[in-house]
Amino acid sequence: MEEEAIVVFTARSPERIIREGGSQAWVLNAARAKQCKWLVCTQNRNNRDHEFSDATQPHGAAFLLGKVSGVMKTEEESEDGRQRWLVTISKYALINVPEFWEHDRNPVRYFSRFDLEKKGIDFAAVEFKEVQANSKIETAKETFDSGAVSSLTIAEARIGLAKTFGVKPEAIEITIRG
Repeated sequence: MEEEAIVVFTARSPERIIREGGSQAWVLNAARAKQCKWLVCTQNRNNRDHEFSDATQPHGAAFLLGKVSGVMKTEEESEDGRQRWLVTISKYALINVPEFWEHDRNPVRYFSRFDLEKKGIDFAAVEFKEVQANSKIETAKETFDSGAVSSLTIAEARIGLAKTFGVKPEAIEITIRG
């Protein structure tokens, strides 16, 4: 299967994305995003007046390539009430591919690795660095690992997973190995 990437058009700087442990707060297909191996951040300098913007790179340029480590819900919702998500990364490389963004209306796109390479991302030339632990992400993991998450029935787990992935509960199959 071809490796896939989620490509986002963000007004955040590479320093902030690295500090936050990934790129947020996206309305996206969480099930599909969780299957992606790569995150590519492209710069949106049109939102510089917004409080969340600290854009530093040329408009439309791909500036960060990350190895996706997960997709987490954020506390934010879109204006129409849809869940927003954080795409977390474990490694990153700063890149510079001018005019990467194709002026699409949707700030989230999906590309194959082959398409990324055709557009100028040279995976062989990048040097990845580790992302330092993000306290918010680590707290969520510690909460789960500590047992603070209560026990669930199979039916409850299906309902929760269905909400997370945006599918019907009957589409969830659970296998338990002991």
